[in-house]
Amino acid sequence: MSRIQTQQTKKPIKRVAVIGAGPAGAIAIDALAQERTFDLIRVFERREGPGGCWIGDNDRPQPLTDFASLASRTADPPVPIPHTLPALTPKLDQPRFTESSVYPYLETNVDALAMQFSQEPFPAEKSDFSINLHGPQTPFRHWKSVRGYIEGLVNRNGYQDLVSYNTTVERVEKVGDEWKVTLRKEGQQKDYWWTEWFDAVVVASGHYWVPWIPQVDGLEAFEKMRPGSVIHSKHFRGRDLYEGKKVVVVGASVSAADIAYDLAHHSRTAQCPQVVHAITVGHTFNGYFGDEAFRHPRIENHPSISRVCPETRTVFLADGTSIPHVDHLIFGTGYSWTVPFLPQVPVRNNRVPDLYQHVVWQKDPSLLFVGAVGAGLTFKVFEWQAVYAARILAGRAARLPSVEEMQKWEEERIKVRGDGPKFSMIFPDFEEYFETLRKLAGEGETARGVGRKLPRFRPEWFRAFMEGHDLRKRMWKRVNEQDREEEEKRKKKKVEREVRAKL
Repeated sequence: MSRIQTQQTKKPIKRVAVIGAGPAGAIAIDALAQERTFDLIRVFERREGPGGCWIGDNDRPQPLTDFASLASRTADPPVPIPHTLPALTPKLDQPRFTESSVYPYLETNVDALAMQFSQEPFPAEKSDFSINLHGPQTPFRHWKSVRGYIEGLVNRNGYQDLVSYNTTVERVEKVGDEWKVTLRKEGQQKDYWWTEWFDAVVVASGHYWVPWIPQVDGLEAFEKMRPGSVIHSKHFRGRDLYEGKKVVVVGASVSAADIAYDLAHHSRTAQCPQVVHAITVGHTFNGYFGDEAFRHPRIENHPSISRVCPETRTVFLADGTSIPHVDHLIFGTGYSWTVPFLPQVPVRNNRVPDLYQHVVWQKDPSLLFVGAVGAGLTFKVFEWQAVYAARILAGRAARLPSVEEMQKWEEERIKVRGDGPKFSMIFPDFEEYFETLRKLAGEGETARGVGRKLPRFRPEWFRAFMEGHDLRKRMWKRVNEQDREEEEKRKKKKVEREVRAKL
């Protein structure tokens, strides 16, 4: 008998805390509520509303500091807890990386069909920007549509009353057979701290918050000489700030591709179109999107950075060459997994270990995760995980394996995927994983309206997922060819002007 079943026999789980009101938290709320067995569901969200990383910011982010901690993935440590609670304390000044990762014209890069939950269709509205790029049937959506979608999931059926906003979960610890959750609410002048108690905790806080920037000699000094000259892609707020500037974009994956292409393509209207320098040579391009974006005629691709010189603003490269007079470095280098509120769950190799099926914490199945995966059909995988977690807590899921069996599942996966980020990647085994969770979760008691029903996996979701990527690659190729032709014409006219000037 699993530990959680033992707990349910002695003390049924009636009070559940959910951490986060982004897409994973939003669907977790509904999955828990539909089990109709919990007396208390409390959701804690540190931002001012639902949406997670899809919430936009009106203000520019604070400049980056402490690059050593960003490089070592230690930039979001646990904060000191007041000795006596409740308490009022001075406002916390430790960076928490809660700022948005969207910019004004950001669009999704995944087909809406692959993103939407099974019972909640994605909004049909399409931006003119996306239609101009991909045609009237564009499957992509503006970030505001995504935020509105998540907001709609939370603000229904009275769920909004379950959420405490501007509330950060600072510590989660097991005391006896209860979870003690320490909370902090930001005020104008001071922070208010208190504790609440639960039988179970669902972590749906996401992992696109804390930027990872590799160690580069001279980088922090470079930033200090002109604050804001070094940013992570999550702090990118649009191309206008970089007009006429010399920019180096670091990274070979999605965000770096989007930003480098955006800066290069839209500089064509400038009197002197800018060249964007991309650090991609020798690095692995994203498996979905490839390298087409980096083939733009105004993108120069380079090998890794060896060091930067703050005084001369020179970026030195691994092949002995250099890029002088650089104004900005933008790092599209990914994120670090952090769960500072759970010191008993140490992150290893940028993944959360000891999770059976990426959901159940093996050491105590009353702690569950929704969203601790990558490449999982974005939002859709959260629904399957949330329903499985809710069924476990309601006592309606298939019996959990023994701790030894759960550990064996993880060990076998490590042999195949490795003990790093690839461990948590669902691609390409979508159907296998979705169907496994559906069977483990069971049907619930849907005949009497209890439990959210999971449909069978549909191959067209995977098809739409992949075709959306192909659509973007074709767009990049088409625009690159057009810009290449424009560039040749511009160069030809320049030569003709120079020849006429000499006559």
